[in-house]
Parts: sequence; structure tokens; C-alpha cells
Amino acid sequence: MKKSFDTLSEGMNALKEDGYTLDFDLKRDGIYCHTEDLKLQPHEFEIDEFYRFEGMTNPSDMSILYAISSSTNNVKGTLVDAYGAYADQLSPEMIKKFQQGV
Repeated sequence: MKKSFDTLSEGMNALKEDGYTLDFDLKRDGIYCHTEDLKLQPHEFEIDEFYRFEGMTNPSDMSILYAISSSTNNVKGTLVDAYGAYADQLSPEMIKKFQQGV
């Protein structure tokens, strides 16, 4: 069951408690975790959940929190994206992956 969070930090903390402990960054053709030196291609991970947040002072300051897992690498983590900010920099495979997730 999808939860509801008031703030991005509340969502991140709750997902960490649920085992999503790694922090991923978006790259052109995958996602990357710096602490584990781990790069995952679109076919290697799933978007389990996502949550949208609007900025309190400016509704155009939107971000999305993704809960991501990989059965291939047995890892779970989160990725925060400033809503659509990087879409033009992603590969077609990454765009498709994230469109399917949302």
C-alpha cells in the first residue's frame, strides 16, 4: 500500500526504514550509487514506488522520490529527481523506464 508523506525528508526517512538504504543519482544511461560504486542499467532495476513533492514556497519547485530495487544486485535505494529537470539528458531507455514507473 502506497504511503503518504508531507515532506521529502519524511519520505526518505520512511523508505530507509523499509530497507531502501542506498542513495542513487541519475546518469544518462542508468543510475549510480557512489558509496557502493554501483551502476545499474535500466533493465537491472525496478521502480517500486514514487512520491511527488511540491515546494512549500514555490509550487514549481517539484521533486520526485523514487524507491528503487534491483533483484540482480540485491540492493534497494532511493533517487530524488527535481521534477523533469534531467529528462533531456537521459537515454531513451532511461526515459522509458521512468515513464513506466510513474
